[in-house]
Amino acid sequence: MTAQRFTIDFNKPLVFQVGHLGETYQEWVHQPILTKGSPRFFQSDILEFLTRTVWWAVPSIWLPVAFWCISMSISMGNTLPQIALLVGLGMFIWTFLEYCFHRFLFHIETKSYWGNTMHYLLHGCHHKHPMDGLRLVIPPAEAAVLAIMFWYLYKLLFTPSTRPALFGGGLIGYVMYDCIHYYVHHGQPTNQVPKNLKVTYILVL
Repeated sequence: MTAQRFTIDFNKPLVFQVGHLGETYQEWVHQPILTKGSPRFFQSDILEFLTRTVWWAVPSIWLPVAFWCISMSISMGNTLPQIALLVGLGMFIWTFLEYCFHRFLFHIETKSYWGNTMHYLLHGCHHKHPMDGLRLVIPPAEAAVLAIMFWYLYKLLFTPSTRPALFGGGLIGYVMYDCIHYYVHHGQPTNQVPKNLKVTYILVL
């Protein structure tokens, strides 16, 4: 007797359903639903709220933090050329880390219940619902947890006077990434360069 294939019910919260797809999850998650609706993830209204973020929340929250961190390094005696170098290095570190996350974590293949569930929450939902405008940027609560972890990691790796500027540069890189990411999905570019960027991105999504 052939086992019945699990079917997702889109009228119910999705997160705790996707794990039941097992080995068929990878096929399912890479068949995008190209509508601008925002499906429900959790039964809990609080958890549901924490998964939705308007794009402008990212620069509104994190740019002030970034500039405050940079000002800390300035107050500790770093010159403007040194600050520019540290901020640029911080942006590079973020770019490299973001590439590694995408290459080695977000695109792993899963088939277990919890593997599928975590992958869907981290990145799979982006593939399944690429036009969901409220789930294209990292929610502030999740970003704050990651920021705290990296702040303390930087505390171990860098000096007290360089750490804030490096961290601030990383935050600026993150803000630029998330805003460009949102624009690629929902912007209507008129210039050829962003048009080509959007086409290339959609082809490799």
